[in-house]
Amino acid sequence: MATYELTAPLKDEDVKQLKAGDVVKLTGTIYTARDAAHKRLCDMLDNGEELPFELEGAVIYYVGPSPAPEGRPIGSAGPTTSYRMDTYAPRLHSLGVKATIGKGKRNADVCKAMEEHTGVYFGATGGAGALLSQCIDEAEVIAFDDLGPEAIRKLTVTNFPLLVVNDSHGNEQYAKPNYEF
Repeated sequence: MATYELTAPLKDEDVKQLKAGDVVKLTGTIYTARDAAHKRLCDMLDNGEELPFELEGAVIYYVGPSPAPEGRPIGSAGPTTSYRMDTYAPRLHSLGVKATIGKGKRNADVCKAMEEHTGVYFGATGGAGALLSQCIDEAEVIAFDDLGPEAIRKLTVTNFPLLVVNDSHGNEQYAKPNYEF
């Protein structure tokens, strides 16, 4: 188990070095999207429309944050269960998405897409949304405002703590845990 400090957007070289069980402190720009936003993104792709953000190197965080308290850019921002995005994730990985962040297992198609397109799945600690929000410096709705908490947001994060659950080499932390305390 190693610890890495990475900056998003990510490149293949960033992702290839990661192994299931590694810890990552992520800094840079990431995007939020849950299932309703994913469906709209794929509908836009089907219709040949321009997407609200560049997929190449993108990191997508599965989160529906609570409203921002005064003086903060965002409220509690804990991860959403990822399997609801499994229908859409392989396509987005094939178009350049390098990482997704959530909680829970991914299906075989998503794992295959991460291997084929050099992607990674990060786990964020469920139940720690208020703590995770302290690593979010800026938040701006960039698409689908009508979805409320599920709107797509552009986030600027600093040292966002993540665990590599599925790496680009076919390994899964949940299948073979390697915890060090």
